[in-house]
Amino acid sequence: MKLLIQKLSDNAVIPARATSGSAGYDLSACLDAPLTVKAGETVKVPTGISAAVEGEESCVLLIYARSSTATKKGLAPANCVGVVDSDYRGQIFVALHNHSREDRVIEPGERIAQLVITPVFLPEVEIRDSLPETERGAGGFGSTN
Repeated sequence: MKLLIQKLSDNAVIPARATSGSAGYDLSACLDAPLTVKAGETVKVPTGISAAVEGEESCVLLIYARSSTATKKGLAPANCVGVVDSDYRGQIFVALHNHSREDRVIEPGERIAQLVITPVFLPEVEIRDSLPETERGAGGFGSTN
């Protein structure tokens, strides 16, 4: 399996895993100058790359927060997890939300999120009048306490 990366900008940083045990590839901000994200604001940060998984249409690229960026700066993906569909070939952007009470600055080339490749199951949809019974049933929020 290969992760194919296309650089769309000269200053784009190729995603890389920080350690051999890292699940995600770090995504970096492709900026010409520092970007200030005001407290409570959401911005779309370009990465300067597009990506595809060679020969794997049953995979999705998921954009997750970097734990250090989220905990130290309060910056995390606005949509919690970004989804890059297998047929998308445009630039990858990271919608970052500033959850802190202070303005935060993103520097050019700064690691802002992580890209995780995950298989996707695409079952046939079948309409039924009922679903198989389970011990839990329809019990929802807090029903297993």
